[in-house]
Amino acid sequence: MVRIGVMLPSRETAMTGAHDAAGLIKFAIAAEAAGFDSVWIGDSPLARTRVDPLPLLAAVAATTSRVQLGTAAWTATLRHPLLGAHTAATVDQLSAGRLVLGVGAGFPLPESREEFAALGVSFGERVGRLDETVAIWHASWSGATGFDGRYWKLDDLSATLPAASPAGPPVWLAGSDTPRVLQRVARHYDGWLPFLPSVDAYARAWTAIGELTDRPITAAMYATINLDPDAAKARAELDGYVHHYYRRSLDVMATVQAYFGGSGEECADWLSRYLDAGAEHLVLRIGSLGAQRQLEALAEILPALRQGSSAPIRKINAP
Repeated sequence: MVRIGVMLPSRETAMTGAHDAAGLIKFAIAAEAAGFDSVWIGDSPLARTRVDPLPLLAAVAATTSRVQLGTAAWTATLRHPLLGAHTAATVDQLSAGRLVLGVGAGFPLPESREEFAALGVSFGERVGRLDETVAIWHASWSGATGFDGRYWKLDDLSATLPAASPAGPPVWLAGSDTPRVLQRVARHYDGWLPFLPSVDAYARAWTAIGELTDRPITAAMYATINLDPDAAKARAELDGYVHHYYRRSLDVMATVQAYFGGSGEECADWLSRYLDAGAEHLVLRIGSLGAQRQLEALAEILPALRQGSSAPIRKINAP
């Protein structure tokens, strides 16, 4: 079953400074009412400051009943693993098991390095620490007695808070299609959340993951879109959004991330190609400061997306 989610516009506060946690909750309620399957939120305490994702999702859990609640992506290594497991278990309980943790190690950008340094976390060790953090989460939720790793040694996990189920929330790795990332997905994660601009690259990578493991893994896809019948207008607004956010042009960012600007019909066709390549769960960021207006237009293409995939889904891990 194809699922479509939308990002809560917390990222935009990094550009406008208009922090509005209550407004994000209202946006999530509107997304559920519009028929979306999930709502997602990003993370950055300092580099691109926004609300803390897990407390916000706790509030969304209390005001929604159906949508999955996800992080895309949570820079998990900025928190101690036990505190991360504790907070995630709390939100998972509040949401009756609707939480999905998309996690990322952090982009190699100057502002990200500064954020890690300010919080006393090694940027150079971020990948290994992320994988070990996730292992500690699973040990905590499953009732393991201890953990002995490279970065942390924990003698007693008996008092840790359980999640909604012993398996805990599914954990997806937000990353690219490098062999190392695909191997990590196959070994340690419940899902893969890339942002690949090439459908062919997505298909090859998903096939490679299938050759590395028989475990059920969710194939997700993160894309940024701007809908307008006037494609030139949509691209111009998208370019302004990207330049304001990343301080780089759309042409530059589109070489590493998936972007679309144009009509709803054209967008549905573009996204359906990722579904045909194996994607099961689309996570869509609205590339506009007018996110509420765009949400309504995006909701109109949900039926077409749910019917647009002609390829059978090879693996499903529907939390």
